[in-house]
Amino acid sequence: MQRRLLLTAALAEAALPTFAQTAWPSQTVKIVVPTGPGSSLDLIVRLMSDKLAARWGHTVVVDNKPGAGGMLGMDVVAKATDGHTIGIGFNGPLAYAPYLYAKTPYDPTKDLKAIVMTTSQANVLAINTERVPAKTVPEFVAWAKAQGGKMNYSSLGQGSSAHLTMELFLSEAGIQAVHVPFNGSPPAAMAVAQGTADATFMVAPALLPHVQSGKVRMIAISGDTKPDSLKDLPSLGEAGFPKVVSLAWNGLVGPASMSDAAVARVNADVNELLAKDTALRDAMAKNGLTAVGGSPADFRRFIDTDVARWGPVITKLGVKLN
Repeated sequence: MQRRLLLTAALAEAALPTFAQTAWPSQTVKIVVPTGPGSSLDLIVRLMSDKLAARWGHTVVVDNKPGAGGMLGMDVVAKATDGHTIGIGFNGPLAYAPYLYAKTPYDPTKDLKAIVMTTSQANVLAINTERVPAKTVPEFVAWAKAQGGKMNYSSLGQGSSAHLTMELFLSEAGIQAVHVPFNGSPPAAMAVAQGTADATFMVAPALLPHVQSGKVRMIAISGDTKPDSLKDLPSLGEAGFPKVVSLAWNGLVGPASMSDAAVARVNADVNELLAKDTALRDAMAKNGLTAVGGSPADFRRFIDTDVARWGPVITKLGVKLN
């Protein structure tokens, strides 16, 4: 009888689903980017995708899903059931959405699992060099006030860090302006370069080609910590607006159903790349991006802290989106 029980137990163990015994990944991995090609999020994922594919022994596919302020892409991740779909999220769809929308297609806390923070950097205030005759923040504020509410600004999407940073700045400076949202930073930066938008807040990558062409001027940064490539820019605090401090952060997330083992694997590999891959770090720094890393718990705490900070700000500003 004892031998029969041992044999039955052995057969039962052998009959366990194969995925429970298989190392992750076991197939192609899809990374959803909730912004368009050429955006800072797209750049981060594409800088890492080939390196991760080499480590995992499986193809990594980058899938751009821009729309709805990043919520379209994050909803794809939240509802994924293949065990091999993750995404890169940012402030708007991971932290601010519940304060901005009456209803969201997913719960950022319950339906998405934090994996690892990738980068965090301040937003840059940039202006069109032909339409805006300003080289400093005080000059820009004076010019903007003189427009009588006709100034407009672009952002990379409704409810994004870029959008909310500008709204906070306008409130602090006493400026009226029109918001023109785009799906991602490349078209928002292009709007400023072409003069269809007067100004913008966003991270540096999409702005740099237009700065080099002379069509866009960066005049301030929304944080005291600056990458070497932006060290000559004054902070908004130094320019007289100490309350306008913001970080445009991002990180990898998976659906709530993602296994702890898979989360640990992605976290470990991304952390090693961010810490030890000099070429990757240099490429990020060149584009004004600061690598972060850390544990899944670190990333979740950071998100929760940003929610606690910006939730009341969004409520006070009265920003509501449909």
